[in-house]
Amino acid sequence: MGMFFHKSSKHRSASVDFAHLPRHIAIIMDGNGRWAKKRGLPRTAGHAAGAENFRTIATYCKEIGLEYLTVYAFSTENWSRPQEEVSAIMGLLKQYLVEAIGKMERDRVKMKFFGDLSPLSQELRDLCAQTEEISQHYEGVQVNICLNYGGRDEILRGVRAFAAACAAGETAPGFLDEETFGQYLDSAGVPDPDLVIRPSGEQRLSNFLLWQSAYAEFYFTEALWPDFSKDELHRALAAYQSRSRRFGGV
Repeated sequence: MGMFFHKSSKHRSASVDFAHLPRHIAIIMDGNGRWAKKRGLPRTAGHAAGAENFRTIATYCKEIGLEYLTVYAFSTENWSRPQEEVSAIMGLLKQYLVEAIGKMERDRVKMKFFGDLSPLSQELRDLCAQTEEISQHYEGVQVNICLNYGGRDEILRGVRAFAAACAAGETAPGFLDEETFGQYLDSAGVPDPDLVIRPSGEQRLSNFLLWQSAYAEFYFTEALWPDFSKDELHRALAAYQSRSRRFGGV
């Protein structure tokens, strides 16, 4: 496991080998509220700016040939935020999904949702299902949106699903190994992230992809998510490519 902390500099460029990109990048989209506060704006304005930057970065990841992008959009802990802020985030999600569905044949981005969607409104659940159904056969980049997601919750749901399969006689505890258990997680069929990026200066996972990030490289930057640019992504990729991944070996 490797960690990087980068103090952002708008004047520093990075050299990236685009022929050898990581297969899977995961991003904790953090810092929207602080971005808004610095500008004297409501937190909801920060989330709107963050949503727009997500579109920009996701589109760019497709352009450079990335296979998988996973983003932390709304955690299981985020429900404790003020109702106005939660409602604004859900409104932005609805707007994004409606727009994405309308542009899917043009953009052809495969989309999946990680997390327990049951607490969401029926309208949002239907939009998520429609998005996944329409895009399931697209090739190219797959964008995974973590929504009402928590790494511990995902593992618990996976344990419950495996226990239920055992009770139904479909499998037995003796057959459980890491690969088998992975099929009971939200990320079933998706390779583990190679690189986890966290903007905003915080240096923790915050319950994000706990199982899947066992051997990920980490890149931390002081840039707030709405300010996380293509150049910042280049710096993260260059830092990743400077590492030697040994997966516990020599």
